[in-house]
Amino acid sequence: MRRYVLIALIGVMAVMLGLPAALAKSKSKPAPSPEDAVLTFAPAVPPPIARRQPAVVRVRLDAGMKRASISSDLTYTFWTFNDHVPGPFIRAREGDTLEVHLTNSDGSGMPHNVDLHAVTGPGGGATVTTVTQGEERVAWFKLLHPGLFVYHCAAPPVMDHIANGMYGLILVEPKAGLPPVDREFYVLQSEFYAKEPAEGATHLEFSHEQGALEHPRFVVFNGQVGALMGEGALTAKTGERVRIYFGNVGPNLISSFHVIGEVFDRVYREADLISPPARSIQTTLVPAGGATVVEFGVEVPGTYTLVDHAIFRVEKGGVGFLQVDGKPRHDIYLSQDDAPTCAGCLVHP
Repeated sequence: MRRYVLIALIGVMAVMLGLPAALAKSKSKPAPSPEDAVLTFAPAVPPPIARRQPAVVRVRLDAGMKRASISSDLTYTFWTFNDHVPGPFIRAREGDTLEVHLTNSDGSGMPHNVDLHAVTGPGGGATVTTVTQGEERVAWFKLLHPGLFVYHCAAPPVMDHIANGMYGLILVEPKAGLPPVDREFYVLQSEFYAKEPAEGATHLEFSHEQGALEHPRFVVFNGQVGALMGEGALTAKTGERVRIYFGNVGPNLISSFHVIGEVFDRVYREADLISPPARSIQTTLVPAGGATVVEFGVEVPGTYTLVDHAIFRVEKGGVGFLQVDGKPRHDIYLSQDDAPTCAGCLVHP
């Protein structure tokens, strides 16, 4: 009997002695020295990752507020990551560990956090990153799954933080990387819900009620009406291959993403970067909180139009342009007469 009691006591002591060490190990910072992520703002994308070994990738995000133009004649108070809507594009690799530093410079006193759809674990990281003004939280997340993912603030009420601009995209490249292309672009669709302004007012206020009714005043690409027009238009040259990392943060509507005048050669549906891509797709559905990756070659010069093909949304801002320069290709596209100017047309400028 004494022998069995002694064995049991030794086992208990071993567990008690080992448990603190195990806990300390589980809470310890990963061993490799972190490298700072290259962060870019829409429509720019960080360069492809050349290394093939996993790394600790440090990302610094700051939650704040910013009053800025949402259209040519109206302003809005955006809730932001790193002072932009959408927030920065994050590029990492399958097997990397994401080291997230989240700070809060929002003077309103609201708490904020970040839910990364690429993260495996409670809240996508939101539960351990909540910060109030002046605070910083640091957390580490192993990136187990390749793909293109949305991230957003998930502090309550979650829908208000998303609807006001706190979101972005994170790309987790497969271990083998992605096929090279000539141009990569970051495009994120979202909706804004606002109260009807007083006569003569030029500043819009957020409306939770309109959000609940799913009646957006604006449906836009990259945070504002006209972000992909004029000097903001995407650009390419004939003979190049274009890849668009396209996300739809919602918070309510499904996007029917289409580029007028092009056919997608490859569509990584729902941003699945492992399965063979779909071919020759005209329009692809992107749910709220989802993403896709599309590729196509540009053979003919001219202006191509990005739209949500729920086409009335064009009048709410869901439109942008890709300007392609190069020599004419009369073997592909030829007409008897030149195209007339389409005055006031948002789809065919």
